[in-house]
Amino acid sequence: MHPLGQLDRDDLNIVTELVLQGGSIKDVAANFGVSYPTMRARLDRLIDRLKRAVEGRAPDPVTDLLAALVERGELSVASARAIRETVARARTTPSPIDPPPA
Repeated sequence: MHPLGQLDRDDLNIVTELVLQGGSIKDVAANFGVSYPTMRARLDRLIDRLKRAVEGRAPDPVTDLLAALVERGELSVASARAIRETVARARTTPSPIDPPPA
């Protein structure tokens, strides 16, 4: 299946509108009736989902949760990015209690 076929209808609507608006996130946000930061957060989530689909990996629940919190106005975009980066680093850094590799 093509990676775009793995996106949900909402994500596909955003992709379609982004193409029709010539890549203007500002215009896409206006057409969806949301703020630029909210649309940027949705696009960040969409980009992550699309990358994961291309690589054959499942969607990241942390990214999805952070995007939902930003969309509801419960978390700023900057805070969401900082949390996502911290989680990504934590996933790649061995825990001090993990045994050393054999």
